[in-house]
Amino acid sequence: MISTNQFKNGNHIEVDGTIYKVVEFQHVKPGKGGAFVRTKLRRASDGNVIDKTFRAGEKFRAVRTEARKMQFLYSDGTDAHFMDAESFEQLAVPEAGVADALRWTKPNDEVDVLFIDGKPASLQLPSSVELEVTETEPGVRGDTASGGGNKPATLETGATVQVPLFVNIGDRVKVQTETGEYMSRA
Repeated sequence: MISTNQFKNGNHIEVDGTIYKVVEFQHVKPGKGGAFVRTKLRRASDGNVIDKTFRAGEKFRAVRTEARKMQFLYSDGTDAHFMDAESFEQLAVPEAGVADALRWTKPNDEVDVLFIDGKPASLQLPSSVELEVTETEPGVRGDTASGGGNKPATLETGATVQVPLFVNIGDRVKVQTETGEYMSRA
């Protein structure tokens, strides 16, 4: 069992038979009344985020999670296919649950597949990835690195991010996976 005072970002808990990942939480101690914990939870099955409030000290079943290194093979529109690096066993994960993470993943990339209670549930990505720009408008003459302004750029995985005007096709850029924001040129 796990109590609300043991919450950490990234923990998995079971609430009313549904498994959630703790995205963020805040302990609140009002001047009057009992303390409570305000949380943002991501449903493991489909990735929806909900806000939920619990009384302080409430207990939940801790969910067993395990991350395994796997190679991303391809996505066919309904499932994403992975191969275990050691046993070469192939595995299909419904694409709906991992679609956001696949925006930053190229075929043949090594990823950590998160298993919840023995079933594949989601991908654990590094905090940032380096990808090549495949399509973007050229910067207008007179635009400088300090001039500011952004333009959309399509990356090699198909994801679109806002980049500064000086980034060109063929450049490698560093993107934060959590927010999808441009960080720097690689």
